[in-house]
Amino acid sequence: MTTTELDQATAEEFAGRMATVINDAALALSVSIGHRTGLFDRLAGLPPSTSEEIATASGCNERYVREWLGAMVAGHVVEYEPTTSTYRLPSEHAASLTRAAGVANFGAIAQMVAMLGGVETQIVGCFQDGGGVPYSEFPTFHAITAELSKDTVDATLLDRALPLVPGLRERIEAGIDVADIGCGSGYALCVMARAYPNSRFHGFDFSEEAIAAARAQARDWNLDNVTLEVRDVTDLSLHAAFDFITTFDAVHDQAAPDRVLASIADALRPGGVYVCVDIAASSNVEDNADHPLGTFLYTISTMHCMTVSLALDGMGLGTVWGEQTALAMLSDAGFANLTVEHVPGDIFNVYYVAQQH
Repeated sequence: MTTTELDQATAEEFAGRMATVINDAALALSVSIGHRTGLFDRLAGLPPSTSEEIATASGCNERYVREWLGAMVAGHVVEYEPTTSTYRLPSEHAASLTRAAGVANFGAIAQMVAMLGGVETQIVGCFQDGGGVPYSEFPTFHAITAELSKDTVDATLLDRALPLVPGLRERIEAGIDVADIGCGSGYALCVMARAYPNSRFHGFDFSEEAIAAARAQARDWNLDNVTLEVRDVTDLSLHAAFDFITTFDAVHDQAAPDRVLASIADALRPGGVYVCVDIAASSNVEDNADHPLGTFLYTISTMHCMTVSLALDGMGLGTVWGEQTALAMLSDAGFANLTVEHVPGDIFNVYYVAQQH
């Protein structure tokens, strides 16, 4: 047995980094609370205020607000003035933490950390026994992803994403059949349906909860050109039924993503277009080492996207399936004329565009 001499300076540096990680992990939970309670939104509109004033303005319990503010001060999110016992959220920080920030709101993203923590024990069991954790163990998943996708859709879909395909907006304006596969709460579908009343929009998802939310959205907007259906999208059995098909971060956590893509290819009419919106990353670990959200993506894959697929005895493709694997799978499914596009304002995704001839 050989021993390796410890580089004490390196060890101490790494220990310091781990201390920062623990602090920041705890901060992420507190940031999630600040988002969900609306405290960040309220703080952004207040002058320097005491914990009592902040609690009154936000309708929250003062004792909890005061302790939460302690975490925010220690995390250098909120500024504190001890002479007046007042707290202030700098506008530069509010730009990344309030609902007004839209797609740049990291407060909304922080909710994912709390959600993942709720299944840690089950995930540890999967490390030991295999299998997966089913969707039913993530009761807040659809609400969180709906909130996150709404901001991105509002900022990018109509004016930046659809123009990726020359002439597509004109076709939808005239009237075509559109499908969103794995539509979730249906927000993207309903945004398109409201903007293009001459086209017919169809949403499919295996989650009854998600389809119920999508139907409620369509009713709220009085959309009569939207049809929503609970369906296993691995076998749509809808040959040449649609002119335009979309998926929004829906392929990578499917049990059988290869079958889903083949089913989409079969459902597309000649001359049709498929836009697959999915996570922007490489299929190679070494390429993701410096990805600004690499650790987050691999963790959410381990604790959600991969495991829900494995719970269904699926492929377990995972969040970070990456561009190389995505292009290969799209090609194997029968798609040709593939291009890879990026949309300003969408920091998470890449857009794979396939046009059928």
